[in-house]
Amino acid sequence: MRKNSIKNTRVNTEVQRELSGIIRGGVKDPRIAPMTSVVTVEVAPDLKTCKAYISVLGDEKAQSDTIRGLQSAEGYIRRELAHRLNMRNTPEIRFVLDQSIEYGVRMSKKIEDVTRGLREEEE
Repeated sequence: MRKNSIKNTRVNTEVQRELSGIIRGGVKDPRIAPMTSVVTVEVAPDLKTCKAYISVLGDEKAQSDTIRGLQSAEGYIRRELAHRLNMRNTPEIRFVLDQSIEYGVRMSKKIEDVTRGLREEEE
């Protein structure tokens, strides 16, 4: 895997910040859950494509509805991104559901259950 250059890292950070603001304040689609966050963004070095990893707090239906809502609003989001950022090319955005936070919470709960069981056995 190729290491990100400093320029690419800066572009990723800036696109993530602006994308979060657009999703939070600009998109009015009712399918998009209010607790939606942009976890990370990977912009290709040629600035043509972008993967946005999205985390949604809610059940599976809310997650799939949010991804569909974001995909349908991709044109609007891309246009807003072009207005806010001064880039040669505005990347085509692909939204990917990121479940790493949910996975971490689940694993923390399992670890807590195991440690609680060990403490009860000692007593």
